[in-house]
Amino acid sequence: MLSERLENLHPYVPGEQPKDRIYIKLNANENPFPPSKNVAKAIKKSVSCHREKLRLYPDPDSVELRTAIADMLNSTGGVLCNSQSAKKELGFKITPQMIFCGNGSDEVLSFVFYTFFGSRCPLVLPEFTYSFYPVYCGFYNIQMKKIPLKNDWGLDIDKMLSESEKNNSPIIFANPNAPTGIALKRAEVESFLKKIPSDRILVVDEAYADFGEESCLSLLKDYKNLVIVRTFSKSFSLAGMRLGFSVANPELINSIFTVKNSFNHFPVDFLAQTAGKAACENYSYYEENAKKIVNERNLLTEFLRSKNWFVIESKTNFIFAKKNGMGGTSIYEAVKKAGILIRHFDTPGIDDFVRITIGTKNQMDRLKKVLAEI
Repeated sequence: MLSERLENLHPYVPGEQPKDRIYIKLNANENPFPPSKNVAKAIKKSVSCHREKLRLYPDPDSVELRTAIADMLNSTGGVLCNSQSAKKELGFKITPQMIFCGNGSDEVLSFVFYTFFGSRCPLVLPEFTYSFYPVYCGFYNIQMKKIPLKNDWGLDIDKMLSESEKNNSPIIFANPNAPTGIALKRAEVESFLKKIPSDRILVVDEAYADFGEESCLSLLKDYKNLVIVRTFSKSFSLAGMRLGFSVANPELINSIFTVKNSFNHFPVDFLAQTAGKAACENYSYYEENAKKIVNERNLLTEFLRSKNWFVIESKTNFIFAKKNGMGGTSIYEAVKKAGILIRHFDTPGIDDFVRITIGTKNQMDRLKKVLAEI
């Protein structure tokens, strides 16, 4: 009755979404701040003044949204918490033709996997990274070659490059990485790109780049084999709207459109396009929120280290930490009893760690009190 393809599927397990009580949710890397009021106003206006658009199919190419995204990236450099420096470092203009939009970065990643990764050679990726990558490999029958992280939990780009050269394999990694939170410098990524052939794809997932110091967007000017994936779920507070995008040279973007149009001609709905456009136009609101999150992240890191926790240096909106003598599950359970949800992993090698999303100051103060007691 069922197809043999199901045998290779191992679905992604998202952060816990409780229904039994109200928790402080610090387990899914959601933004603790709501979208800007401009987003709510834009959606309300669209529904009340342009109801007829809800009966029509949305713009299949998301032209206005792609234009707004390009303008936002050119204005911020792709790093909200460090936009002044990032804007200066961008060095060229990103155009709407360089952008593809989808229902969250997960759908964008799905199209990217289908477009650029195949069954002829294994995909090279880090051993510990975003756990949806192996899910898509199973879905599209793509072999994987996982590369262990270095002793400092950073990406081993030399080994990734060496493994890629064996089979002319494409490469994907998140930067900053998840769940570790470590970011490669842009210069390190460029050094990587200089060593791989121009016809070999490198995908850099920048879901958390707005909380770091640098983006790889400026590298798109000189490297036509680079694909960058971004999301509105983290820094733009739209996880509930499902909106993501990729940035690459127009030829690669057109290839992704070919895949999209062979699967779903209208993936991004009218309200999502409206919300995304309004968010981009009000990017200064999100810049301030990103800075607040980074400040709380640094304070939490300092606090935990003062309590003898091991905390990996993070460039994201979460931290990855462990406490000697306690497993990740036991920490998670103790914190949950206090009404706070954090994330733990059953994967060998990282099962002692917990991943803690950064919340508001009040949420972090309560968490610190709980962690100090266990």
